[in-house]
Amino acid sequence: MTDAPPTDSPETSRTRRRATRTLVETVREGLRTEILSGKVKPGDKIASEAQLTERFGVSRTVVREAIASLRADGLVEARQGAGVFVLSFAPPSSQPFENLDVEKISHMIEMLELRSAVEIEAAALAAARRSAAQEEEIMQRLLTVEALTAEGRPAVQADLELHLAIADATNNRRFRDFLQMLGRNMIPRTAVQQTEGEAAPPAYMAQISAEHRAIFDAIAARDEDGAREAMRTHLKGSLQRYRALLRRSESGSHP
Repeated sequence: MTDAPPTDSPETSRTRRRATRTLVETVREGLRTEILSGKVKPGDKIASEAQLTERFGVSRTVVREAIASLRADGLVEARQGAGVFVLSFAPPSSQPFENLDVEKISHMIEMLELRSAVEIEAAALAAARRSAAQEEEIMQRLLTVEALTAEGRPAVQADLELHLAIADATNNRRFRDFLQMLGRNMIPRTAVQQTEGEAAPPAYMAQISAEHRAIFDAIAARDEDGAREAMRTHLKGSLQRYRALLRRSESGSHP
């Protein structure tokens, strides 16, 4: 008779997730510094995945997440069969939202208010204008978010790509431009993870998943008012949750 393999405790799982996030941030910031300093110039190919894995002493998964973050920020692009290349970029001093601090819940509330002013109408336009291919793309992005969430894996990048797919379905490229300018910082649970030091709770993620589903269903049904209302519910709900979190933080209490 053999002993059953040990099962990680919730605390062990949270510690492992925090360690993974720290490694991703280390790789991302190391590469970002090289790009912004000019050590790696626009048009240059960055080191391969295998080379970065060896250089930083991390897994391929960590490297991929770090690269995905740089892609979301518009610093690099992946070229099929060729590798990942540095893109031209404006000097950091000219970048909007440069004073955004994702560790401050108040800053994320400001971001959600800004997104509400844009994305609620974007959802309605997507419902009116989306093509069959764009509907399929939104569905695929939604399924990716749900799969990652079910596996307990980071889904911030996938969440961003879902919102970008909805922006694309407006057939007005300025919506994508706006969301890309915000980058990964537009996904507010980044603030919760960095403030509380742990992954978003399962119940919270289940609520987010249901809200995403409602947005997709309305867009698929070409229900402009329904899509507008579903996106409003999604973003306003997040505002309420983060205002409650801010109140708890200011009072010194914990959930």
